[in-house]
Amino acid sequence: MAIKVPYRVNFYDTDAMAVVHHSNYIRWFEIGRVEYLRSIGITLDDLMEDGYVFPITEVSAKYRSPARFDDELTIETIATALTKAKMAFDYRITDKEGKVLVTGHTQNVFTSRETGQIVRLPAKYYEKLEKAMEAEVAS
Repeated sequence: MAIKVPYRVNFYDTDAMAVVHHSNYIRWFEIGRVEYLRSIGITLDDLMEDGYVFPITEVSAKYRSPARFDDELTIETIATALTKAKMAFDYRITDKEGKVLVTGHTQNVFTSRETGQIVRLPAKYYEKLEKAMEAEVAS
């Protein structure tokens, strides 16, 4: 189940070469990841209230073509791996014609907000994630 989020490039997203600065794609991966979780009934606020945070331990991006101010983009996010301690996502950012501009990958770990130690996610969250992953494998 890929989640698709529309995004219009703002002027502040661009650099001196009038193209989107590479660091913004990493921010946009986060937009996709947050919307993915929200779509399956998990919010970062709920996780944090229950004492969990979700830091990134790996990130990569492959830049294929630049985006520019006012371009209409789509951030596509799909979960690719899940254990009770970590989760991974893949991303595609496309323009309005469907041309792939950037692909990416992140890995996050479930961590205690209080101690900073990696923890196992409780069933109330893990089961929603597992169900979403099963739906992706089936599609």
